[in-house]
Amino acid sequence: MAAEPGARVELPIEAEEFLSWMLAEKGRSANTLSAYRRDLRTYAAWLAGRGMELADVRAETVEDYVAHLRGEGRAPASVARALVVVRCLHRFLSQEGFLHGDPASGVEAPRVPSGLPKALTEDEVASLISAVVGSDAVARRDRAMLEVLYGAGLRISELVRLSLPDLDLDTGVLRALGKGGRERVVPVAGLALDALAAWLSPSGRDVLVPERWARRGDALAVFLNARGGRLSRQGAWGIVRRHGNRCGLGERLTPHVLRHSCATHMLDHGADIRVVQELLGHASVSTTQVYTLVSTERLRQVYERAHPRARGRPGAGQPLL
Repeated sequence: MAAEPGARVELPIEAEEFLSWMLAEKGRSANTLSAYRRDLRTYAAWLAGRGMELADVRAETVEDYVAHLRGEGRAPASVARALVVVRCLHRFLSQEGFLHGDPASGVEAPRVPSGLPKALTEDEVASLISAVVGSDAVARRDRAMLEVLYGAGLRISELVRLSLPDLDLDTGVLRALGKGGRERVVPVAGLALDALAAWLSPSGRDVLVPERWARRGDALAVFLNARGGRLSRQGAWGIVRRHGNRCGLGERLTPHVLRHSCATHMLDHGADIRVVQELLGHASVSTTQVYTLVSTERLRQVYERAHPRARGRPGAGQPLL
């Protein structure tokens, strides 16, 4: 029996088993499992709307689902991600004996264009940080956050996890805890170091320190919210977006764009790709190589604008003698 339009569809027990397996056996994070659950709810609701259960699914069913997602105007990357979850689900159900056969195994994922990171220009970065006005505690915090995101190339999660023992301002380094619990030592210098020192001065962080810490660990947090707790990832996102809106960057700006910009500008100025890999904490240099494409593309654009003979050959189209 088909589900009513708009009705909330609960996940089948087999899908719940799959999610439990992904947690226990594959060690997927809470955020990843939450995304899987959303995609599976969408899939289960679509099946229910057609009066189908997981046992009824065939290869053409999965192909129809992919077509449905495309028809909703989803981006290729979004469709590909949703299909990955459906494939994993059906492979699990087949291997565990819940179902006979894997109907999704032969369904091809849509091709995802390899987009280049959209780095800010150096002038745009300067404009963004200049948009933080004042010398009060909140302004000092926000300025330090933006300078460190750009200056050290940190992920937003790494920034909000920073604790006071992770900083050594005397030697100009910080310790970042990256993906998979991997630690790396990152240099912090120049304007980023100055901004951190201003934030950690008595006129900065100390002003937001509460009379009593609400949670264990907040006392060591580098970046605090207005209530004196450790700044959350969502809170840091909001701060970046607010200052981006003030200087006209709008939707173009995210914390990760500052990380992109750090890598791109370093390569523009001659940094070795292995150094940038180490700075960003990439496990493989192939991940860092996308930034060389960005720099090469920008180099080509500048060349075509600046070189007098790059925009077309004089006398083009005339017959050669």
